[in-house]
Amino acid sequence: MPSLLGREALLATIEARLAAGGGVALQGPPGIGRTALLDTVADRAAARGETVLRLRPARGERVLAYAGVADLLRQVPDEAVAALAPAPRHSLAALRQGRRPSRTGVPALARRLVLPELLAHCARNGPVLIVLDDAQWLDPESAELIAFAMRRRPGARVRMLAAERRPGPSRAVRLCPAPAVELAVPPLSPDDLTALLESHGLPCRTASQLHRASAGNPFLALALGGAVARGPSWRPAPLPEPVREMARERLALLPAEVLDTLLTAALATEPTLGLMLRAGRDDAARELRVAVAAGVIEVSGERMRFTPPLLAQVLAEETPAARRSRVHAELAAAAYDPVEALRQQALRTARPDAAVAADLAAAAGRCARSGAERTAAELYLLAADRCTPDRSADRLDWLVTAARTAITGGSPALAGRAAEAVLAADAPAGHRVRARLVLLDLAGQALAEMGETFAAALAEAGDDPVLAAPVRLRLTWAAFLVGDLDAGADEARRAEEAARLGGDLTIEAMALTMQAQIQRVQGEDRWQETLDRAMALPAAPAPDWLHYGPHYMAARFALFDDRLDEARAELLRLLAVAEHDRVGEARVEVLRSLSEVATRAGRCQEALRYAHRAVRAAQEAGLSPGPTWYTAAVAELAGGSLEAAAGFARRGIRSSQQEGDSLYLRRLLHALGQAQVRAGETRAGVVTLRQLRDQEAEAGSSDPMIVRWRADLAAALASLGEHGEAATTLALARAAAERLGSTPALSGYLHRAAAIVNSESGQADTAADLATAAAKHFELLRQPVEQAYALLVVAGAERRRRRYAAARQAIGEASALFRAAEARPWLLEAERALARTEGTPDQGLTSTELRIAGMVRDGASNREIATRLYLSVKTVEATLTRVYRKLGVRSRTQLLSALPVGEITNPS
Repeated sequence: MPSLLGREALLATIEARLAAGGGVALQGPPGIGRTALLDTVADRAAARGETVLRLRPARGERVLAYAGVADLLRQVPDEAVAALAPAPRHSLAALRQGRRPSRTGVPALARRLVLPELLAHCARNGPVLIVLDDAQWLDPESAELIAFAMRRRPGARVRMLAAERRPGPSRAVRLCPAPAVELAVPPLSPDDLTALLESHGLPCRTASQLHRASAGNPFLALALGGAVARGPSWRPAPLPEPVREMARERLALLPAEVLDTLLTAALATEPTLGLMLRAGRDDAARELRVAVAAGVIEVSGERMRFTPPLLAQVLAEETPAARRSRVHAELAAAAYDPVEALRQQALRTARPDAAVAADLAAAAGRCARSGAERTAAELYLLAADRCTPDRSADRLDWLVTAARTAITGGSPALAGRAAEAVLAADAPAGHRVRARLVLLDLAGQALAEMGETFAAALAEAGDDPVLAAPVRLRLTWAAFLVGDLDAGADEARRAEEAARLGGDLTIEAMALTMQAQIQRVQGEDRWQETLDRAMALPAAPAPDWLHYGPHYMAARFALFDDRLDEARAELLRLLAVAEHDRVGEARVEVLRSLSEVATRAGRCQEALRYAHRAVRAAQEAGLSPGPTWYTAAVAELAGGSLEAAAGFARRGIRSSQQEGDSLYLRRLLHALGQAQVRAGETRAGVVTLRQLRDQEAEAGSSDPMIVRWRADLAAALASLGEHGEAATTLALARAAAERLGSTPALSGYLHRAAAIVNSESGQADTAADLATAAAKHFELLRQPVEQAYALLVVAGAERRRRRYAAARQAIGEASALFRAAEARPWLLEAERALARTEGTPDQGLTSTELRIAGMVRDGASNREIATRLYLSVKTVEATLTRVYRKLGVRSRTQLLSALPVGEITNPS
């Protein structure tokens, strides 16, 4: 039975409470998942053989006397009915039909006792669970009979699980038998909502946007998600009618005066209690308390927000224009800020007014100069909307400015709306190109899908280098993201040339930076010269473009080259600048890089903190989640858990596939492969790493410093007995490192991988020397986690040399390093390695030899072993020959004697 996403803890609490007897009452707004929880608990109870009676009254049944109890009684088993005396049975027949009892005949008390007697009979055969959904629609007569039965609860085996949508005093809990507990069904977390949306085929990137819009309500998120998926991610989707109806239902439960105060809050830019009072809502404090109790708003200090935000939208849109105009006038009079007063006055009517438009544009300029870009963008849009026909040129200028200002102010919906308004008008080529650049920037990692926009922008730019340079730069990014490095290099050169001709030093520096990055990925040794040229230019990208500039790329290259102190110092300096990035992407990128530096430097918990800050920042900004999920996976591999690492990696892979981001798809495959191998899923890990190998070959990426997967693949292949492919993989890694001149930097990884390959091939002496050299290399680089991993490889080689004391000493040194670095998953691996040295000796066999020897002991033939391990029969025969030699035996019979049952645990 599939589990409900994000509800495991709540389900466990419900079932634990019910197991103790009594009742549980769930409360939550429509769409939050109450019914799904009830159905899951009921299905599990039925699967255990319990008697489950389900009742879900509809809204119209509230006025139908005994309708609820009639539905309930019709589910009672026939044997329980047969056990009733004639008089109660007659009353039961009337209740089953939903008929009102006659004034004569069976006394009222006898009627009341029917349900308790039936439940008592059912309870003799096993536990009974009554499941009542939408308790708010249960008719009063049925509620009275059910409450009476629960008060006379016939034993602890009769329990009730009830749910209702209405907040405040609970009717459901009053229907439950004692002891009863009331539980709120909380919103889904961003991560759980992302998983839910993915399971319904919705793109990962919409998750943060939908979490904000739905306030974590799964029904609302799925309903809104269908609309969002049909358009650009920045464009607000029209509310589906079921969502509007649900919002209307919630608002209709509130008194008229509360709705009036909420309308004032919905139309205010930043609603506060003080503003409500100044706007004439004298009883606002009480009315807002009613709204909070109804779950319509949340209040934090003076500020308030609607939950979900779409309630404010529905309330405003369904209020007549004349009423909205009066409220805008009241808010204008109540505003302390002259800009807010001007905004509210302008919103009173949509009629063109040249004076109002000019005032709005002037105020927008002041806001932009003071750093309030979001407000500036909104005011520029309002100015354009109020513009008269004779000011059409001003209108286009204001729209273009609004679009770019909204981007830097972190308001994609405003930016997209303004850009599309420019393209819908008869605008000059320069305005149209700038509008298309905004739409390209809104595409995020999905630039590869913007082919038509790129083509139109280039056509409109013509021979103007000032217009062409930024378009070419974005074409470079698009090609790089999909792995077309040759096209990316060509576009970067064109962008550099156009920027130089147009005198745009910032774009010239960014184009050179991209050339250096591509040159490095392609294995060209002139990347440093190109990056130096970029850094020499007197250009300073704005905070939101920081991550495309040469100084950030220099910090990334320092990270790739293990110059960690240099990388960290530069990244911390850049973080101070990136904190002013209102888009959020530059801040996210710097946080990601700081996490990766901390991971490699052995500050594992710091790495986790930076990684999760980056994940949250990307969610808040609505950015593509793939890159931050990669960083989180790497941090979890070092200091969190392998399960969490694999989860982040899998989600990131899906996100990157959805957005055509081949660069991070490859990096995420590496993270997933590592998680699988370390979790014992070696075969699956090899499949994943081979997929990465094939994608890197197709993309033409050859810098082993960027994604260090080759050593991991070689080691995993060796542990599976694929010694030939392991050796080939290692040889190719060495050749690439030598070609790039990076052999010294990679020597630790290469020596450690070679040690694993040698150890698994039976050359334990060589393996111990290589692993020791790798540990010393990482010690010099001050990378304690990598050093400790190399010491674990030393321990494995010593164990195969039957030098168990030396193996335990190496594991002890590794454990101390892991503990100091707070590398929790690695510490667990060290503990398992120690247990292997203290258990039954493995008699010098490699993991592959142990696996095959164990299968022989269990009666498998050579062909069966080959089939199960995906090896050739010749490989199995050669491995058994080595096993015989090491154990001093000559046949399978002697091998069975040398391996008593229970001595070997087959490695996974």
